[in-house]
Amino acid sequence: MSGPVLVEDHDDHVVLRLNRPEVRNAIDQATVDALHAACADLERSPRVAVITGADGVFAAGADIAQLRERRRADALAGINSGIFDRIRRLPMPTIALVDGYALGGGAELAYACDFRIGTPRVRIGNPEAGLGILAAAGATWRLRELVGEPLAKEILLTGRVLDAEEAHRVGLLNEVVEPRDLEAAGQRWAERITTQAPLAVRLAKSVFHAPREAHPFVDDLAQAVLFETQDKHDRMTAFLERKKDK
Repeated sequence: MSGPVLVEDHDDHVVLRLNRPEVRNAIDQATVDALHAACADLERSPRVAVITGADGVFAAGADIAQLRERRRADALAGINSGIFDRIRRLPMPTIALVDGYALGGGAELAYACDFRIGTPRVRIGNPEAGLGILAAAGATWRLRELVGEPLAKEILLTGRVLDAEEAHRVGLLNEVVEPRDLEAAGQRWAERITTQAPLAVRLAKSVFHAPREAHPFVDDLAQAVLFETQDKHDRMTAFLERKKDK
């Protein structure tokens, strides 16, 4: 198979595999276009999405050759920020499987996912300032939410790159596994998510990302929807019957 993003369908999730190994899966316009197409499918038919890279690298960044030629209009078009925000807004959770380099735009793609699983080979950070630009596709605000302001500033303003151990310690990685176990870990996380009530997961994700001023109204509204579902009734009935049988 060929193309900048390979789409692999599984029973309970879909794998989106960045596939430009000759440039360490650098994110170019064709990759962005392919990710938009994959998102459109996931919006129509919500499933857990696992995002990973080919050949032991997640994504070494945006494609510098293309980035060098971009001008003001390209920045204002939000080429990378738009697709990463769309990924963040997907109905079902997203899992980044991070091996090797996740730098610049590659790191920002990982930040946009709900969960990040890495290997000991992970190197993650934002060296954009060293190239005369800033991390404008989500890192300047997502990273602060993920690791706190002091460390976020250190990564963004000094170009510091974290290894897997520190990334896990500060919560940037949810789990670290050996490279040979990375795909199995993604499967395991997808299975854990899909054993939950699908609509409850979707609404919980949406409510989690709602602005502060929308709470508690959106919480109550989402709960009102879930209270009326057959899935809620069936799951609670099964719980009570299991409890009764003990």
